[in-house]
Amino acid sequence: MIQIEIHKRLHGAYGDMDLDVNLEIQKGEFIALIGESGSGKTTLLRILAGLEKAVGTIKVEDLLWLGGQKMLPPQQREIGFIFQDYALFEHMNVEENLLFVKKDKGLAQRLLAMTELSRLSHRNVKGLSGGQKQRVSLCRALMKQPKLLLMDEPLSALDPAMRTKLQEEILRMHKTFGITTIMVSHDTDASYQLADRIVVLDHGKVIADGRPEEIFVKTTKEVYTLCR
Repeated sequence: MIQIEIHKRLHGAYGDMDLDVNLEIQKGEFIALIGESGSGKTTLLRILAGLEKAVGTIKVEDLLWLGGQKMLPPQQREIGFIFQDYALFEHMNVEENLLFVKKDKGLAQRLLAMTELSRLSHRNVKGLSGGQKQRVSLCRALMKQPKLLLMDEPLSALDPAMRTKLQEEILRMHKTFGITTIMVSHDTDASYQLADRIVVLDHGKVIADGRPEEIFVKTTKEVYTLCR
């Protein structure tokens, strides 16, 4: 279980606001975190990753990541993070990007096979398409076999066909490795298809939290508009 109770004062495009989030996430859940731009979604991911400070508590199973004077550094948090801009090492080939994270060639080859990238393993990542780069990012994030996978708009820059393919690969990886996953997204279709649970943020506050059919079918039109 992941227990999150954090507070952070934010200064955004719409003025000052307080990010106040109190959530419990079960091991192996797939959470889609949605809401308008500037609602605090990416900041929450960065706090979970240890890339930004906050006041409060983050506890993962029996390990305290944040609490009191303690802030566990990112490299000790057992996370995988997929950024919007891929964040790959462009002077390396595909396999080298994975092995930079962990020297486990067997795991690297398995992940590349699962994402149909084996034939590109020795190609420099600069020569890859956007969809291929995002799949490499997914593989690299899983090289440490993390307890928590964080994804910031992983589908946003892809064409519809590649978006569908990557959705399938994300879900397959999530289930195969039993990872707890949190995905920031504006894509309501992807959120509905991938997530076990939808959390909607608005101006730093959780305004809806439930199963996809509850959020997209049973909740108010105003909440659905925020999701888009």
